[in-house]
Amino acid sequence: MAAHLKKRVYEEFSKVTLEEVPAKKLRLTKPSKSAALHIDLCKATSPTDALQYLLHFARKPVEAESVEGVVRILLEHYYKVCNTAFMKYSLLLSIWVNCVWKLDFSKNFACVLESHQVLAQLLDTLLIIGTQLPDKIAVIQRLIDVACKHLSSTYFRVRNKCLQLLGCLGTVDKPLSKETDAGAGAQTSPVRDVQSVISDYFQDQDPRVRTAAIKAMLQLHERGMKIQQTIYNQACKLLSDDYEQVRSAAVQMVWVLSQLYPESIVPIPSSNEEIRLVDDSFGKICHMVSDGSWVVRVQAAKLLGSMYQVSPHFLEQTLDKKLMSDLRRKRTAHERAKELYASGEFSSGRRWADDAPKEKVDTSGVNLIDSGACGAFVHGLEDEMYEVRIAAVEALCSLAQSSPSFAEKCLDFLVDMFNDEIEEVRLQSIHVLRQISTHITLREDQLDTVLAVLEDSSRDIREALHELLCYTNVSTKECIQLALVELLKNLTKYPTDRNSVWKCLKFLGARHPTLVLPIVPELLSTHPYFDTPEPDMDDPACILTRDHFNYLPYLLWCSSQLPGRKQTASSGLEASGVGSGSLESAQNFLQDSLIRVSALQNLETPGAQDLLEFTIRDLQRLGELQTELAGSADFCATYLHCQLLLTKALQEKIWTMAVPLCLKQNAKVSTAARQILDETYKLEFLYSGLETQQIATIHNVRLQAKALQLILTARSKRGVDCVLGVCEKFLQDVESFQRLFMTELPHFQDSFVEKLLELMPRLTACKPLDLVKILQTTLRQSRFIHLKLPEQIHRASATIIEPTGESDNPLKFTSGLVVALDIDATLEHVQDPQTTVKVQVLYPDGQSHIIHPKPGDFRTPGPGRVRLITQVYLSHSAWTEACQIEVRLLLAYSSSSSKPSASKPAWNESMDGLPTSESCIEGTIHLSKPVKVFIMPKPAHR
Repeated sequence: MAAHLKKRVYEEFSKVTLEEVPAKKLRLTKPSKSAALHIDLCKATSPTDALQYLLHFARKPVEAESVEGVVRILLEHYYKVCNTAFMKYSLLLSIWVNCVWKLDFSKNFACVLESHQVLAQLLDTLLIIGTQLPDKIAVIQRLIDVACKHLSSTYFRVRNKCLQLLGCLGTVDKPLSKETDAGAGAQTSPVRDVQSVISDYFQDQDPRVRTAAIKAMLQLHERGMKIQQTIYNQACKLLSDDYEQVRSAAVQMVWVLSQLYPESIVPIPSSNEEIRLVDDSFGKICHMVSDGSWVVRVQAAKLLGSMYQVSPHFLEQTLDKKLMSDLRRKRTAHERAKELYASGEFSSGRRWADDAPKEKVDTSGVNLIDSGACGAFVHGLEDEMYEVRIAAVEALCSLAQSSPSFAEKCLDFLVDMFNDEIEEVRLQSIHVLRQISTHITLREDQLDTVLAVLEDSSRDIREALHELLCYTNVSTKECIQLALVELLKNLTKYPTDRNSVWKCLKFLGARHPTLVLPIVPELLSTHPYFDTPEPDMDDPACILTRDHFNYLPYLLWCSSQLPGRKQTASSGLEASGVGSGSLESAQNFLQDSLIRVSALQNLETPGAQDLLEFTIRDLQRLGELQTELAGSADFCATYLHCQLLLTKALQEKIWTMAVPLCLKQNAKVSTAARQILDETYKLEFLYSGLETQQIATIHNVRLQAKALQLILTARSKRGVDCVLGVCEKFLQDVESFQRLFMTELPHFQDSFVEKLLELMPRLTACKPLDLVKILQTTLRQSRFIHLKLPEQIHRASATIIEPTGESDNPLKFTSGLVVALDIDATLEHVQDPQTTVKVQVLYPDGQSHIIHPKPGDFRTPGPGRVRLITQVYLSHSAWTEACQIEVRLLLAYSSSSSKPSASKPAWNESMDGLPTSESCIEGTIHLSKPVKVFIMPKPAHR
């Protein structure tokens, strides 16, 4: 009975429990980062343990939702640790800037700190916070208050950080309050601005603080705030500071003020004379070219090259070590006559020194320009440090380009630098003289010094000099003869300079037709009535081969330029299309051709394709005749060729035939689509000077070619699975176009890409086969996009000079080993050649090797031109006979799309197996014509 009752009670209790007690729900949560950090810091028994916990915590990622809690925990433990951990706290706080400003910790943060190093680190943290939160005006103002409050610190690093914070965050239009300005000199001025506070520390006892104050003022200038002219005198005094860093910063400050107030008048110390501020600052910076620190000398010389507003007589004084006029101002003749008339008598000459000046001139008191500025560039060019000499040469170049008269006066000094002991200085001097060659004419003695450089063992020096002679004017025919003799000696001593010397002679003769004519009989070894000896056919200077035919038109051109020469219809420049107005007429022809094509609304109309073909032919011919417009003409011709290929592909019979019956036409259209893609990559990466609108137009054509490929893929392959990936990739390309060229979309009305963007919601929701049908219809209905040319387009090109490919002697080497093949090539208008230019070697058996030249193999002899001199190593198994390999230069490109958007097509819920973030197309473009070289790998002897 008892057992039965117990069982009954248990069942009733269980029943009540099951009915009344609800079931507990479990929730899975991630552990809180802030809680974990709080537990770790509470477990720390010493500052060293706290630092270890902080270092361990800093290596872990923190979720966005946990940042605010982590910052609060850091602030709680901020005051309980040692200085080292304190600085680590500051670094961590500077990382999570977006949450720190909400917690208002900068108000009382620094007041309890005792360590100057920790306070400096905290100020550095506040600087990071302020620079990343420029829109938080209240936060910025509190940070400025903290900086001003600690400017009176005795520790130099704290004052440095405060000044840096003021320079990066302060504003010149808002004055500081009396309570805020606690720095030096605050007791004399209740309301002051940031510039006056910073300038007070120009005279700080610590040179590091003085340097920081000047840099803070320069930081204000870099942020677009105008510095007051009253700081000029203080900056000039700092030019004589005992410390190098202070003088260096002061030179920069003086230069900035000279650019802001060039026409302001400033007095000359110890004199009643006045002078323009830009002239005064120019003299002071010139004086710094003789500074004791070579770093300051380099900086001063560089800044001189950008002071274009200085007066000509001050500029010319820098080339003469003699002081001008004994540093006195010259009186006019009217002033001298007036003084004689006022004295009542003229000098009779009977008394000794009766016309001597009545006052004794103190030359140190009436300086119009500092004595150190006289001959400043002479001092710079003769400096013991080659860095100073290079800076002086570059500064001379900048000033000479803006002043032809100054270019003539500094010519002798630049020519003398050709004899410098450092190769880099000699090379830079040659480049500088090349840049100002339009303003100068070399005398015979100067040319003799220039030609002496042809004996230099450096190939870069010799080729740079050849480039200089191509664009330099000489004065007499004796100079032409002297240059010819020295260049022929150069050709004999260095046969590898053959092409460079020939080019130099070509341009030298074309530039001086009247000087070349009197010496033509001597050059050709002709005589009026005697037969001359036949020249040696083995002499490279006398051989006339087919390679020299390019130089013959210049001889005709030189003769046509002679004075009094009549221009006939058959030999005139106007008839040949290279007259003075030929460039302008060629530009008009190019524009007219584009306007004529732009009138075509539909390329499928009768006669439209014929007009395109004729226009393409004319543009290609124009590029051959006018080298200045070759890039623009070729670019337009290639673009129109893409449109022509696309139009013909859409008119093929493939679109009206059944799929099994159109295999041949399918291959033809596929080839056209592939060719259009290749041409678009050439348009984008082979031409420089393109604007965003032209690049967007190229991408529009590329999308059309990809759509054509997608349609062909869907027609030639069965099943939906094989089309899914291609459709997904195409839609990503369309979204990438919209993201990259959003601002250019108004120029693409009724275009293919505009229609796609309008249909984008439908495309992402439809099936792949429906998408293919929509693309096919959209391609036929799209309007032809007219091309708008920028001002200048250059086409990248390359010419392989060595090897020439003319030798029949094979290059023999043992199989399994390597042999070096010298490559010498000239690159024109190639962007970033160190990373894009490759060398391809193609062997007869189909093997292809691509070699990456070293960055040091690229030289820059002139603007827009790059010289590649490198070696490639060849290796192969043994051959039975010599065969030819092909060597050419390639231009590598990388076209990558951005991350796709989150929207997915309805047919593909799973994105597995597809590119998730970025798809990259890698390829190469032929940059030069191939050169064939005979090689013969021989079997190894055992």
